[in-house]
Amino acid sequence: MKKFALSALVIIASSAAATAALAQDAEAGKTSFNKCLACHAIGEGAKNKVGPELNGIDGRKSGTAADYNYSDANKNSGITWNEAQFKEYIKDPKAKIPGTKMVFAGIKNEKEVNDLWAYLSQFDKDGKTKGK
Repeated sequence: MKKFALSALVIIASSAAATAALAQDAEAGKTSFNKCLACHAIGEGAKNKVGPELNGIDGRKSGTAADYNYSDANKNSGITWNEAQFKEYIKDPKAKIPGTKMVFAGIKNEKEVNDLWAYLSQFDKDGKTKGK
């Protein structure tokens, strides 16, 4: 019985450690966002650049940032951005939305994708951090 309990504890601890390793880290996501800064802005005062500003991305329909000239592919994708949609998109933008203007190879590392989403999704449509 003791061996069983000890084994169960090891499994639970290992599982918790693996989950913690994949936990979202907005600070690490901010660092990852440096890859995006040449084309995108986020936060108070963010403006469109080569790509649209990303404030309020969580829940925003693709192709709807004000004053940005989207491709027809983005406008007609039917996507409403959420965690799952973003994570699939950022891994391979052209596969998710064929015809997008976004020229980016994608981010394949799952932890980095999780962290980037944690960073982006904390901003509301006005660029303020939600809940603060």
